[in-house]
Amino acid sequence: MTTLAMPDQLPSRPLSARLGFTGLVVLAEAAHLAWEQLEGGIVSHDLLNDPALPSLWNGWGMVLLPALAWVASRRAFERTGRGWRMHPPLVLRLLCALAAGIALAAAFSAGREDLSGAIFLAVALSSLVARVYKPEYLLGFALGMALTFGGVLPMLIGGVIVLVSAIVWLGVYPLLRRAWRLARVPRR
Repeated sequence: MTTLAMPDQLPSRPLSARLGFTGLVVLAEAAHLAWEQLEGGIVSHDLLNDPALPSLWNGWGMVLLPALAWVASRRAFERTGRGWRMHPPLVLRLLCALAAGIALAAAFSAGREDLSGAIFLAVALSSLVARVYKPEYLLGFALGMALTFGGVLPMLIGGVIVLVSAIVWLGVYPLLRRAWRLARVPRR
């Protein structure tokens, strides 16, 4: 027997909010791909800018970015007294990564390889002091770079940074903490 929820009770998961969040990413990527198509076709990018390596078609961003948005939205919404709202720390993480992606793409587009290298290094080093293995960081970074590089290449680049961050925060740092605690235990 199914029981009906009272109108003042909130659902356990904000499905409509997650769908709306993912829908915004779908619309943004669809607009990006439509613009590319109107400008002569959807672009493919060579890995490492080497024509001998495989090319990545920007159209895959229509699959990958919404999928990542759906994963990131799992923890994006928190319950308030009357409804759901986006979790403020998650919004901050998403916006910081978006700003980093936009800055990196703008520096690259302007031909400033020195500046884009410095920004990339700062983003990579940030994985040592911030838990950038969370999906909202990767989503913001990929969205920020999508207009210049498409959706796939930024996810690959960001994926390496996410992997390093996960190894450091979930592996290396806990081992170092444990070793530190063991080293501080007084010997009898």
